[in-house]
Amino acid sequence: MIAQEEITGLILAGGRGSRMGGVDKGLQNLNGMPMALHTLLRLQMQTGQVMINANRNLAAYESFGVPVWPDVLADYAGPLAGFLTGLERCETPYLVTAPCDTPLLPLDLVPRLAEALAREDAQIAMAAGPEPGRDGVAATRTQPVFCLLRADLLESLNDFIQRGGRKIDAWTALHKTVVVPFDQPGDDPLAFSNANTLAELQQLEKS
Repeated sequence: MIAQEEITGLILAGGRGSRMGGVDKGLQNLNGMPMALHTLLRLQMQTGQVMINANRNLAAYESFGVPVWPDVLADYAGPLAGFLTGLERCETPYLVTAPCDTPLLPLDLVPRLAEALAREDAQIAMAAGPEPGRDGVAATRTQPVFCLLRADLLESLNDFIQRGGRKIDAWTALHKTVVVPFDQPGDDPLAFSNANTLAELQQLEKS
C-alpha cells in the first residue's frame, strides 16, 4: 500500500481562463471561497503535502499557505506543463494532480487511485467519472487531469514535451495506466464538474 505521506498533491491553476473571459479561474469565488481553495482543502486531507501550479496572481495563491510554482515552460503550455512543474518540485515518490476548478472532487480520490496503482503495479492511475454528453446522457469518461503519477516519470514527461507533445492522453498512453471509475453507488455524480464559464460557476453554486 502507498502511504498518504508518500503523495504530494498538485493543484493545476496555470491556465489562461479564456472561456471565462480571461479571469483567473482558481480565484473565482464559489459560496464565498475561491474555487482553488475548495480544491486545496479537499486534496490536503488526502496527501502528505500540497503545492499549486499558477502563472499569475502568485501572491493570492501563496496566501493559501502552500508552495506556489509557475510553469517551467513559457506561454501557457497546458496541463502537461503543470505536470512537469509538479514532478520537478515533487519530493515524494508520488504526485497526484487536480485542476483548480473542480471544488467537489471526491474526498476519497487519492486513496482509490493509490490502491489501484499499487494493485496493478501501474505507473499512472487516472480517474474516470460521469460526464454529460452532448445528448444530455451521462457516461463515464476518463478525467486525464486527475492523475496519480510515479515521480520517476519526470524524465519521460520531459522528453515527451521536448519533442513537442502536449496532450495528456498521448503521454499516459506510453505508460502502464490504470483507469479508476468513480461511478459507484454513493459516488457524487458532480464530483468532477468543473467551471469553465461563469454560467457553469453559477450552476455549481446551486448544486
